[in-house]
Amino acid sequence: MASSSSPSTAPGPEASESVVLHAPLPGWVSALGEVPDEVFAQGMMGEGLAIDPLAGELRAPCDGRVVLVAPTSHAVTLKSRNGAEILLHIGLDTVGLGGRGFDARVAAGDEVRRGDLLIAFDLDAVALEARSLITPIIVTNGERFLFSASGTGAVDADAPIGIVRLRSEIEATAVPGPSSRFAVREVRIALPNGLHARPAARVAATAKQFRSEIRMRVGDREAGARSPVSMMALDVRDGQTIELSAEGGDADEALAALARLIEVDLPAVEVHAAAAPKTVAPAAAAPAGVIAGVCAVAGMAVGPVVRLDGRIEEVAREGRGPAIEAQALDDALAAVCSALAGAAADRDATVAGIATAHLELVGDEDLRAAALKRIDEGESAGFAWRAASREMGDALKATGNRLLAERIDDLRDIEQQVLARIAGRERDAPLSLPENAIVLADEILPSQVVALAGRAAGLCTAGGGPTSHVAVLAAAAGLPTMVAAGRGLAVVAEGTIVLLDATSGRLHVDPAAEMLDIARAGIAASHAQRRSERDDALAECRTADGTRIEIFANLGAVTDAAAAVAAGAEGCGLLRSEFLFLDRDSAPDEDEQHAAYQAIADGLDGRPLIVRTLDVGGDKALAYLPIPREDNPALGLRGVRVSLWRPELLDEQLRAILRVTPAGRCRIMVPMVSGLDELRAVRARLEALAGENGGAAAELGVMVETPAAAILADQIATEADFLSIGTNDLTQYALAMDRTNPAVAAQVDAFHPAVLRLIAAAAEGGRRRGKPVGACGGLASDPLGAVLLVGLGLSELSAAPAAIPAVKARLRSVRIDECRAIAQWALDQDSAASVRRSVEDALAPSEAGMKA
Repeated sequence: MASSSSPSTAPGPEASESVVLHAPLPGWVSALGEVPDEVFAQGMMGEGLAIDPLAGELRAPCDGRVVLVAPTSHAVTLKSRNGAEILLHIGLDTVGLGGRGFDARVAAGDEVRRGDLLIAFDLDAVALEARSLITPIIVTNGERFLFSASGTGAVDADAPIGIVRLRSEIEATAVPGPSSRFAVREVRIALPNGLHARPAARVAATAKQFRSEIRMRVGDREAGARSPVSMMALDVRDGQTIELSAEGGDADEALAALARLIEVDLPAVEVHAAAAPKTVAPAAAAPAGVIAGVCAVAGMAVGPVVRLDGRIEEVAREGRGPAIEAQALDDALAAVCSALAGAAADRDATVAGIATAHLELVGDEDLRAAALKRIDEGESAGFAWRAASREMGDALKATGNRLLAERIDDLRDIEQQVLARIAGRERDAPLSLPENAIVLADEILPSQVVALAGRAAGLCTAGGGPTSHVAVLAAAAGLPTMVAAGRGLAVVAEGTIVLLDATSGRLHVDPAAEMLDIARAGIAASHAQRRSERDDALAECRTADGTRIEIFANLGAVTDAAAAVAAGAEGCGLLRSEFLFLDRDSAPDEDEQHAAYQAIADGLDGRPLIVRTLDVGGDKALAYLPIPREDNPALGLRGVRVSLWRPELLDEQLRAILRVTPAGRCRIMVPMVSGLDELRAVRARLEALAGENGGAAAELGVMVETPAAAILADQIATEADFLSIGTNDLTQYALAMDRTNPAVAAQVDAFHPAVLRLIAAAAEGGRRRGKPVGACGGLASDPLGAVLLVGLGLSELSAAPAAIPAVKARLRSVRIDECRAIAQWALDQDSAASVRRSVEDALAPSEAGMKA
């Protein structure tokens, strides 16, 4: 029988002996991660396990005192003699039963012995009404206690199921000293994809700069702010308010820095959202010999199958001793960190960004602590690391968030890289691949894609998703890739000739010779066309009837200039100067800016250079420029508004541009202008600064990105030296759709007739004032879009360097009167889709001519 006693006789928190937990009821033990409820599965309440019960009596798993009995009698919390608090929760969503079927036999304050009856319940009645009978058993004060389960499977009542021990001094949170502070602050998440991998990694990196213990809380879920994986497992969504708490001597400074990071500096964009390809959903059924999947990177390839499975699965469980295994783990982590740091510094931007995110995962404190805990219990470094990684992966999967679930690829990659180092080898793609190899695998990890780039002709995986880092890397490498092909992929033998049509989401296994001939001819024609376009890219661009169209490049770094010139750029129509300002702790000074602008001007070898003044705010924030929180950042302090708000930044940038030699090499373009007053303010500063050194002011133009600027283009052109239409932002503002929001991003299409009419108005306004009008948005990088822009009256286009050969080739195939007729027809269409169809249909004859 349970007996009542005063709280003063309860076991104190100073007790330190271990406590063995015994099964409170008979049934089937499973890992907590298998509980179909994210609060329990993700460990948000704490560590533990679950039992699917076979009897209707819940008994005490150990000696202790009853701390709490739920008013509906479906749950009870005990405090064991060593101070561990143990929650026993019968079933899922059983609070909704209002107590029906439950009979509590104890009350708060009662002392109980192991095996005492806590709650009797009607097993059948509760099973009929509850979502599940599975009963979580959780240690809720896990910051002080470690729980180790004995295993899973069938268990009898009162059988040992685990042990609860006080954490070591190293693992325990230090007791705050006299100078410590405890601070709490609420911040709002304004990220379309929530707190996913990259922003979580940046939060963790910032938290690690402070000594204080920092926690993040959402509702009743909590995570350490130094662990990006734990934060991702909270599944924090866009618009949610989170609570940050810090305890330590620098608590106030830590929370101020994190609040500024989260509310100001975290970019509200999907990982490489702009580069994410449109996907083609697999058909419900595919004909014999065809495997259906999802397009991750469009394209087609024919070649022999190479199966890739370099995973390390067999790992010895028993260790050689905690000290030896802990050192082995730390050595492996250090080696992987070194390799990733090299990739982050030396590779292209796509690879570097993903390597940086992986670097944070390798340095995740919670992940390492979970592995070390297992090592202390006798497991080997490899076994402990793999188990800890997969527990984290299970937590991400349990969120139900597709984007976070796809980040499991990154955890698996890091898991395998560390396992390989522990085993004394480096993971790599196959040393040799046959020509045109099509690589098939259950999964391909990001690091393997980097190794396969330029060596394989195509990739196809049984699992994965189209927005994973694998897809991003494959797109950067131009590698046709299909994902989510399913189990049928396993039966395709090594060496089989396949046709991978990633664009339509089909893998044709051992296709007929006629199909292969047609596919190879199409691939060869596509390659030949691209080669021809590259060969002709250096020549100036004229339409078929001789109209001159200047094709510039959009640049975002010093190293882009040479590549742009090699691709056929006739200058830079848009230098995104914010590349100098992002991802750093302070603004670049005048000398640093001047050196960068001068290097780009030199790289262009005398060609024109248009520098856009700092364009931040909205989805591009600076940690050192704390813009006040805005409910609608895209409609607040952005572009020129930030420059006029912080004129010292504008002055320093203008001085740096004016110093570029020879004088007059650079032109300056102001972003996000909505009226003449903003242009006049910038011109006043430009002329004043030029006058200080006795020089002439550079040409000053306006970027037409707001509907207001497009409508007032004739007025703005009276004082602007040139206009350049930024079709990306103009589209989102015209359609009132955020292009960084995945829910509507596919509809933010610059081919929309409303956008085209605004472009036409801007072009006409500039023409009437005799000012040149160009375009530097994504529409200018699309060959079909280029035809429309020229037809609407533009004579200067600035495109992504890689798109320049194709844009020039397309414009050379049409006459100026054809462009104008196509554009006029497009203005009368009723949707972006109909505009695309009309342009494609009109250009079909010239398309045939280009391929001939």
